[in-house]
Amino acid sequence: MEKHKYVGKTLEEALNQAKIDLLEQEENLIYKELEIKSGLFKSKKVEIEVVTKLEVIEFIKKYLKELTNNIGIHINIEVKNREKNIIFTLFSDNNAMLIGKMGRTMEALNIVAKQAVASEIECSFPFIIDVSEYKEKQQKNIERIAKQIAREVAKTKIPAKLDPMNSYERRLVHTVLADNKRVYTESEGSTPNRYVIIKPKEEE
Repeated sequence: MEKHKYVGKTLEEALNQAKIDLLEQEENLIYKELEIKSGLFKSKKVEIEVVTKLEVIEFIKKYLKELTNNIGIHINIEVKNREKNIIFTLFSDNNAMLIGKMGRTMEALNIVAKQAVASEIECSFPFIIDVSEYKEKQQKNIERIAKQIAREVAKTKIPAKLDPMNSYERRLVHTVLADNKRVYTESEGSTPNRYVIIKPKEEE
């Protein structure tokens, strides 16, 4: 991935140079400040290293294709912007193998791809890897079940323990019930058997 360097008297000046040169808005630039040693009589300057979001997206696509080709699976990739995340949806003739049992292979793909990006740009770049919209369907299913169980807990006043989930799935449950006025959620247990408990709130 090509990294572009710009120097200015201020961060704003360096970023403006990057925007003009790369023909991009600031929200589409990922940058980090580099250390510049200034002498006693030299004016202070700011140097930044910049990559564009599009360059990072292309890097991820290339990385995923090489990774899956090495295990004999050829993929097509669809890229979508969703809220704060970019979603890379993989399609192949062996989606089951890419998903793995309970989505574990897919989660492993997420981990290694994020490590590759982090080592390459040394900056935060939120993204999610899905396979044949498996994660999207799982998300809707988890949200539906969480809301259904929350209604039961609110009605019976009896806490409900959900099945073990990975961190992403637990976060979904916490998020979807965060504003619920009748129940609240807590995570308990140790990975990989960590789970969510939905508990009734005390009536005021």
